[in-house]
Amino acid sequence: MNIHSEINHPAAKGETPAAWAGVVSLSLGVFGLVTAEFLPASLLTPMSHDLGVSLGAAGQSVTATAVVGALAGPGIVLGTARFDRRYTLLALTSLLIISSLIAATANGLVTLLLSRALLGVGLGGFWAMSLALAMRLVPERLMPRAMAIVMTGVSAATVCAAPVGAWVGEAFGWRAAFWIASVLGVVAFLVQAFTLPAMPPTGSAGLGTMAAVLRRPAIRLGLVTILFVVAGHFAGFTFIRPFLETVPHFGVEAISGILLAFGVGGFVGNIAGGLVAERNTTLAITLAASGIAVTAFLLAFAGEAPALAAVATALWGFAFGALPVSVQSFITEAAADEAESAGALMLTTFQVAISSGAVLGGLIVDVQGAAGVFVFAGVAALLGATLVGVASRRRMVAAG
Repeated sequence: MNIHSEINHPAAKGETPAAWAGVVSLSLGVFGLVTAEFLPASLLTPMSHDLGVSLGAAGQSVTATAVVGALAGPGIVLGTARFDRRYTLLALTSLLIISSLIAATANGLVTLLLSRALLGVGLGGFWAMSLALAMRLVPERLMPRAMAIVMTGVSAATVCAAPVGAWVGEAFGWRAAFWIASVLGVVAFLVQAFTLPAMPPTGSAGLGTMAAVLRRPAIRLGLVTILFVVAGHFAGFTFIRPFLETVPHFGVEAISGILLAFGVGGFVGNIAGGLVAERNTTLAITLAASGIAVTAFLLAFAGEAPALAAVATALWGFAFGALPVSVQSFITEAAADEAESAGALMLTTFQVAISSGAVLGGLIVDVQGAAGVFVFAGVAALLGATLVGVASRRRMVAAG
């Protein structure tokens, strides 16, 4: 059944028509923001050389985005309560454009970090509100399809950002990748301006509501699991290019191909994770986290073998691709009645985990080299998988 026939189905009578173009514009905005967030992972080596800083210092460009995003998520949700959400989204998308332009013209680490902080504001606010806004653009019964469309933007960014960034950086210089990101921002801004309907404020989540959601055991379990697994993942992913250059000794063209395989793996993993999550969200998270742990350990202890490193990286992409949709389904299931608060808490936890992973990864890579960081990644992901798996078993025993 196509979208048009669903909208005109008798069950849909009396409902506000689904604003599918607006949903697609959300996906486009997420695509641009996540692409810009992931670019440094494939550009770290030329960025550090050009700016005259260490790899660990350049890696903090990831940290800056994540730290600010963690604060901006709930901050934007709470601070823009009286504004039409349409204008709030347009303002957040404009930060993608501005931050990318500043990064493209940065003459030092401080300027680069400033640009990444601005991106964190845009990313944090946009991502925190995406679930709640999608719920306003379509009837409740069509919400799963709307979220699938929004998540397609994340999957596409995962596929494109790293390999395209590496290729553009080699062919035209790392700054060209950020010029391209600014163009993506302009396109997203225009599409949103023409497709998003007015969305007047309807009340917003408060600190009390967020605290109440946080008191739910399932929410706390999901957030702590995110913290472990995502920190481990980004500790490794931030330094994937230096690892592939120095351990299995791949050239830039090979690295671009491997990162493309990582992205494609992530795209397929997103679909697979969604299918498993439809049946059992806990199982989906456990499998995804376990996959990240296994592939991280393979890279840490056998990554000098080129073929194994390439295959493990692609499988790592598959495992991580399954994680966001799995944890989002888990969190939404646990707090469907407070989607905006749950979304802000999840976004904050993701960004705290990203920043923590990037910081720890930077410290480890400067002391032990690029290979050492994957031991931490594997241990952290394994802890997350164990935590959610054991908690699930205890609930089953208690219920039985």
